[in-house]
Amino acid sequence: MALVLAVFVSGCTEDTADQEEEQADAITELTFGYQPSTHQIAYMTAREKGWWLEDLEPYGIESIDDNLFPTGAPEMQSMLAGEIDVAYVGAAPVIAALANGLDAKIVAAVQIQGSDLVLRTDLPYESPEDLRGLTIATFPAGTIQDTLIRDWLQENGIDPETEVDIKGMGPGDAMTAISAGQVDAVFLPHPAPVMIESEGTGRSVVSSGEMLQDHACCVVAVSGDLIRNHPDVVQQIVETHVHATEYNSENLGEAAQIFADDQDWDVELVNQSLNDWDGSWVADPNLIVNSTVDYAQVQYELGYISTPLTQEDIFDLSFYDALDQ
Repeated sequence: MALVLAVFVSGCTEDTADQEEEQADAITELTFGYQPSTHQIAYMTAREKGWWLEDLEPYGIESIDDNLFPTGAPEMQSMLAGEIDVAYVGAAPVIAALANGLDAKIVAAVQIQGSDLVLRTDLPYESPEDLRGLTIATFPAGTIQDTLIRDWLQENGIDPETEVDIKGMGPGDAMTAISAGQVDAVFLPHPAPVMIESEGTGRSVVSSGEMLQDHACCVVAVSGDLIRNHPDVVQQIVETHVHATEYNSENLGEAAQIFADDQDWDVELVNQSLNDWDGSWVADPNLIVNSTVDYAQVQYELGYISTPLTQEDIFDLSFYDALDQ
């Protein structure tokens, strides 16, 4: 009898330990990071529609929180600190963060292209040569915009370190700076270029797709902890993102209104931006692998990272690819 009891107690202890481990591993909330750009309306739409919580509740998620960041650099600092689980962010800041120890992977694309070089209206522009000696505001070092414009300038024979003055700023500060005549140009994601043009202080002279056709821009990056320990949650995040991306493409006016409400913008300017930009919302990460790996090489050559990163270092394509199964 004692032996039977001992086995029973032992079995209860093991069951209790398993239950406690499951409870310890369980997650009930997720925190997203995103930025004030039309590039990332998919996140806003899924939140506005209640899809994030509705889709993730079956996996134990009880609340969705988010933090708004001006650019990808501080967003990745927050992810490195463990303050956000999922980031809508540029591919280039992810690379810089991965090189500095971030445990995460890109699991989906968000969009391609969609930024403009905007020059003050009183300055001439016929070719990149006209940018020599000018001051250009763009997102901080290691971001998509910073990486793109530096690489594009170099390809056009202009040293970005000595022949132009590139200043790292958030979108609001950069828009203020060109309006005040403190900088000569800005290179920013939409809808900022349309706002500057509407004020009459600048005009778009080069789109980012002209700098690098079909280049990767924003992505969905997910923490390594979620990928390893909660793959079902990550799978649903990707599925919800795909749903929101497709919905926005089919309901452009509603997508514009969602962004305008989220960021307190004039919806007509947002609509104009979505009609004028050269960007496209996409979700398939396979479309952006090559240009993202190219960014890693560019960042290595610029001295931003110490070692080039590979596709395997940057991406986990399995969640998106599973959608076709």
